[in-house]
Amino acid sequence: MIKKTSLFIGMLFLLSFIDSKRKLPPTFVYVQDIIPTIKLDIRYAKTTNFTGKKITGYLAEKCILTKQAAIQLEKIEAELAQNGFCLQIYDGYRPQKAVGNFVKWAKDVSDTIMKVKYYPKVKKQNLFKEGYIASKSRHSSGSTVDLTIFSDAKGSVLDMGSSYDYFGKESWINYQNLTKRKKANRIFLQRIMQKYGFRSYPKEWWHFTLKGEPYRNHYFNFDVY
Repeated sequence: MIKKTSLFIGMLFLLSFIDSKRKLPPTFVYVQDIIPTIKLDIRYAKTTNFTGKKITGYLAEKCILTKQAAIQLEKIEAELAQNGFCLQIYDGYRPQKAVGNFVKWAKDVSDTIMKVKYYPKVKKQNLFKEGYIASKSRHSSGSTVDLTIFSDAKGSVLDMGSSYDYFGKESWINYQNLTKRKKANRIFLQRIMQKYGFRSYPKEWWHFTLKGEPYRNHYFNFDVY
């Protein structure tokens, strides 16, 4: 009996060890392994997001992307560093199960705990119609990233005129009711991302997808761990 118990415990330990060493799918990488200087603020692994809860599929505050996307970000980081800036990432690869979590949340119109902060001017039942929530996300293909620029001199991110994941016209790239400095910050971010092969999404100043992404329309579902 003792031997069987010991064997069982040993097998559990081995399985736990193997699980802790899980490898990412081919061509996916942890961004910080490629760019050690990059900053992470992975909102969906915490409660600081528009749902107010941790999101399904985010088991760690890490950013995963395809290697192709990470290499281009590395080039951007190198250019920014010359002037005392760096990138700060809010989200990278997003499991399809996380997108499902968003859809379920959006359909529960009674849950408005984060409305004042994230969507004060948009009715929750209109989030689908207005393009803020969808059943599929480019993030799940692994080459889309949400990010901003961090200033070493200020010790904070640049003011882009709205917070990350704010649902409203204030987050649209071409929103004009901004100060000159905020407009300049948005232009700065857009230009450097476009320079290295990323295209933007008109309704989210923070959202960029690598042109020629390797897994377009393939929606992965492995956890962020």
